[in-house]
Amino acid sequence: METIITYFETIPAAHRSLILVGGITFFWLLESAVPLFKFNYRKWRHALPNLFFTLTTILINFVLAFLLLQTADWTVANQFGIINWLPEMPLWLFVVLGVLLLDFIGAYLAHYIEHKVKPLWMIHLVHHTDHNVDTTTANRHHPLESVIRFTFTLAGVLLIGVPIGIVMLYQSFSLVATQFSHANIKLPKKVDEIISYVLVSPDMHKVHHHYMLPYTDSNYGNIFSIWDRIFGTYLKFDRESIVYGVDTFPDKVENASIKGLLKQPFHKYKKPTVMVGDK
Repeated sequence: METIITYFETIPAAHRSLILVGGITFFWLLESAVPLFKFNYRKWRHALPNLFFTLTTILINFVLAFLLLQTADWTVANQFGIINWLPEMPLWLFVVLGVLLLDFIGAYLAHYIEHKVKPLWMIHLVHHTDHNVDTTTANRHHPLESVIRFTFTLAGVLLIGVPIGIVMLYQSFSLVATQFSHANIKLPKKVDEIISYVLVSPDMHKVHHHYMLPYTDSNYGNIFSIWDRIFGTYLKFDRESIVYGVDTFPDKVENASIKGLLKQPFHKYKKPTVMVGDK
């Protein structure tokens, strides 16, 4: 475990890029082999706006990365943060707890708040208005959302008190986890269900991308599914019945346009529809 943390403390940029590109490539190929939905689309054309927003996310995180490093180093030097205030524990438990709490503050909590605060929801819309969710959708975030997500991660690093090695491990794990959960792959239902008891599985996360409430406001998890189960935001829905997108923003042309997506947060807020029979 110590070797792993030491590696992630100084992980080269080339290795982080390899995780990103390798993950997209692996799940891209897997989608062709065992697709959940056989989309009638040109896969490369669909990927272009998603890859554009992936690049803006990378750029923003790269520019702001020094803040993560300085904050993590400060918490270690001053023994500040939740896990530094707990009794001494084995390294493996320290790492697991650090990653778990980062996933809660930096991902689950951030995601939940984005759905509940209207201006933040309008920014987050860019991620939800993909009508053909696949592995490239994972990092389809408006630049403003990238800043918001970074802010929550930074707050998590400060409050939890994790060293930079755990932060980099978490971010790498998060990257692959989101590529996996968004991938257009069809796992055996029982296998997917078993995975979902601990990790966010593809079927579990696809429910979150259903175009109508209450399913859009469920299954906020990023890496670990326990947060949705603990806080009562976990819902099931038949995967064959899922329809992607957002009911109040149905324009498929605009939702596939980089220019249209960049302007999307500034549209007038439209009240979403609740599915009949649901509260």
